[in-house]
Amino acid sequence: MIMREGIWGNPEMDIIKIPYEKHSPEALKGLMEEFATRDGTDYGETEVPLERKTAQILRGLQSGRAVIVFDPDSETCNILAADDPRLREKKG
Repeated sequence: MIMREGIWGNPEMDIIKIPYEKHSPEALKGLMEEFATRDGTDYGETEVPLERKTAQILRGLQSGRAVIVFDPDSETCNILAADDPRLREKKG
């Protein structure tokens, strides 16, 4: 599904939702690990092992609470909450 969204700050950018099952296991693991180790993904005072973080992300993807999106302009992927307002299709 391609949507016009301003997900990375550009309202005319196309983003593509990619089902997590379409990724190879290695690519999915790499994406989840990269996402889990980004600045701003802190889990609080207690250190959470990377394996636990990626398991939580995978459960979110499997349940539909999270989605993988791709921006072809910047050639970057991101994982967002499925109800993220930036994912709403624009009408008109």
